[in-house]
Amino acid sequence: MNRALLTGINRYRIPGADLKGCVNDVTNVRDVLIRYYGFAVSDIRAVTDERATKRNILKNLAWLLRDAKPKDRLLFHFSGHGSRVRDRDGDELRDRMDEILCPHDMDWEDGTYIVDDDLAALFKAVPKGVNLEILLDCCHSGTGTREAIAAAFLPRDLAFRPRFIAPPVDLDLEAAEDLPLRALARGGSPLNHVLFSGCKDNQTSADAYIRGSFNGAFTYYFCRHIRDARGRIARAELLSRVRASLKFNGFSQVPQLECPRSERKKGILE
Repeated sequence: MNRALLTGINRYRIPGADLKGCVNDVTNVRDVLIRYYGFAVSDIRAVTDERATKRNILKNLAWLLRDAKPKDRLLFHFSGHGSRVRDRDGDELRDRMDEILCPHDMDWEDGTYIVDDDLAALFKAVPKGVNLEILLDCCHSGTGTREAIAAAFLPRDLAFRPRFIAPPVDLDLEAAEDLPLRALARGGSPLNHVLFSGCKDNQTSADAYIRGSFNGAFTYYFCRHIRDARGRIARAELLSRVRASLKFNGFSQVPQLECPRSERKKGILE
């Protein structure tokens, strides 16, 4: 069984938070899955803009994972804003922060966002032997600092946007409190999925103007190098090429790959 959930959010309810390249990212990944990895149109669900509410994303994630069995190929792609909130359960011993995905109806007051712990709980239930690939093209940054991008890559009237929504000041100050560390480790089960992230957890991912249209810089080069290799490229080599392209074109973000060592030599969805 092949299934993919592609989520791209250009339009947000929060004033001034709109992006430009996330829906293009969805069409880009969709094309690669169909052209090189044998996915049918009916295998893929796309959830974009106003439809990409927290409730609808979680509902479609349940569809993605439902009845998964060994040798199934599943892929979840999220393109949009990311941010951070104070860790509430003590499992983030390094920075005491939880990373979050920001849906269209993002709201700080009522918790309308998707915490990394929520995703971990969903993916932990995936049976061994299922090929679950996760692509996150959003910020995992606590600073919101803009990246330095060569002016030659942007039209004069267009601004680069980091894919990061800064928390309100009161929440950000709360997150910086000296919280007591608790000797809690994450669940002891081995990683049962492959995660490509558009940047380090202290960086921003770029929503950038590339070759005449807006795209997520990570997703753009990720798909470009898959096309160059006609889908036949190991994950580690793909990561290396994407990093090189981002650096060459003036982006400071450094994509990450988290998976068992044995999976790094295999191809996407292999």
